[in-house]
Amino acid sequence: MDHHQIGKVTATRIAEREPFAEALTSFFPDMPKEAVTANTHWLAPHHYDLASQSLLLHFHSWLVRTEHHTILVDTCNGNHKPRAGYAMSDQLNTPFLERLNDAGAAPDDIDFVMCTHLHGDHVGWNTRLHNNEWVPTFPNATYLMSKIEHDTWAERAKDPARPERQRATYLDSVLPVVQRGMARMVEGAHAVDDSFTIHPAPGHTPGTCRADLASGGKHAMFCGDILHSPLQVEYWRINSRACEDQKMATQSRREVLSVCAERHGLLMPMHFGPPFVSYIRATPEGGFALDMNI
Repeated sequence: MDHHQIGKVTATRIAEREPFAEALTSFFPDMPKEAVTANTHWLAPHHYDLASQSLLLHFHSWLVRTEHHTILVDTCNGNHKPRAGYAMSDQLNTPFLERLNDAGAAPDDIDFVMCTHLHGDHVGWNTRLHNNEWVPTFPNATYLMSKIEHDTWAERAKDPARPERQRATYLDSVLPVVQRGMARMVEGAHAVDDSFTIHPAPGHTPGTCRADLASGGKHAMFCGDILHSPLQVEYWRINSRACEDQKMATQSRREVLSVCAERHGLLMPMHFGPPFVSYIRATPEGGFALDMNI
């Protein structure tokens, strides 16, 4: 399902590219083999490829319409971005903007772009290539990003020892909106309006954020890369190889799952396969379980 009603707010999934396969054992180095074996009956075929034993990463943004604003949460990989050695993002050419239009929103209609963090597969459509220049894709939008996150990647972009794709991500997908005065640096909790609030959730990166929706007694949460796979709901202590601060990433993941379970909020990740979202319930043992009966 690609469209969800949360009180008076709507959230629509905007797909970018086909799923990308990553060897599960290298992406989750600490994931017990028995955890995968015990769950392949539901992980495959949407979240896991049995033949290659690979995690399937899906890529999408969420188009959120509150009573006051139109918000795009994360912007995937983008088109024509040079990401040498990184096949997931390198020189893509997808109909992402056409799909956004099909959902009823043109780039000019977006009021806010919310960046959960500044990895290349979450900020790529912040900009597009026009006359050999990277320009903001959403000309009327304010781009919301953590100040800690921005400052971290701005410094890293100057470091020649950093991988080229990381430096390029900041230079072609973040800096152009900052230079034009279109970025708003967020510190701590930040209410965009009365139904959409940004909260710090560090660990995956230093300034990773989540966004909470609340409307008409209903709740949802956009969690970025705090979770990559539904397998991390039960195995919430397991981080991906991309999580920079392992302890904080685990703490943020537990908080996300706890809040969703307490509020009966819909978890809306960026990389899950169908049905792409899930409710979360607390278990008697103090853990968490999926409820994909949407």
